[in-house]
Amino acid sequence: MILAHRLLQTLTCAALASATSFAHAHFQLLYVDDTAMQKAHELEVAAVFTHPFDGGPTMAMGKPLAFSHINSHNGEKTDLLHYLRPVEWQSQENRAGAFRATLPKEMMRALGDHIFVLEPEPYLEAEEDLYIQQFTKLIVNVGGVPGQWADAQDLPVDIKPLSKPYANWTGGVFRAQVLADGKPVPYAQIEVEYLNHGVELDRNAFNPKGEVTSPQPAFNTLSTYSDAEGVVTIGLPRAGWWGIAALDIGSTKTYKGKALSQDAVLWIQARDMQ
Repeated sequence: MILAHRLLQTLTCAALASATSFAHAHFQLLYVDDTAMQKAHELEVAAVFTHPFDGGPTMAMGKPLAFSHINSHNGEKTDLLHYLRPVEWQSQENRAGAFRATLPKEMMRALGDHIFVLEPEPYLEAEEDLYIQQFTKLIVNVGGVPGQWADAQDLPVDIKPLSKPYANWTGGVFRAQVLADGKPVPYAQIEVEYLNHGVELDRNAFNPKGEVTSPQPAFNTLSTYSDAEGVVTIGLPRAGWWGIAALDIGSTKTYKGKALSQDAVLWIQARDMQ
């Protein structure tokens, strides 16, 4: 009974804290067409700051502070900033600055996992009078050879996969652990969104037509919390891309005199059984 009471107190405190915490439903998208590649090829990447379910609006990105590739076969880390090129991205509501990169085939030649990490410049959200910085991770596999997909990265905030992020069947569940400074974050506020508008890389745009229609706006952004060990479990009811964001978990709380929400974002892909 004592343990149950303490757990109830902890959950109540987390819920009360969430009432005043940041809830912005912005997602830093880091996109490739396919996270499970049969063989190495040139890789097109898009980095867009947006609302995935609605396909916009898109927020103008400043030049990222870091963009890295980690080859999990040998742990080699490569700076990718010089590959980034600015583009204007067309969303449902506006055009705004985003970034594209064309990564050479040679970079993807090694079989196994390739980890991409984006550290964006903090974005000033004027309506909330705060800065948002989302450390975003994407994991691509080549050839089906297992790699170090479950490794945490040396980031202020991170979402460590406990399931393969590139090998998920529709209808399954995905598990991950939320970390800040390498330590689990209990009862972290989690937002989950489906990338509802197809990405058209040839146009630097989202497809105007959404895949699904939500019955009510609460369904656009799904919300939950990590457990006492920082573990979060989400269902994958539809094939496609799912973004997972752990909000305001970083130890750095201010930037340029305003509040800063340091979030961790992980993108995963689900597929239908054929």
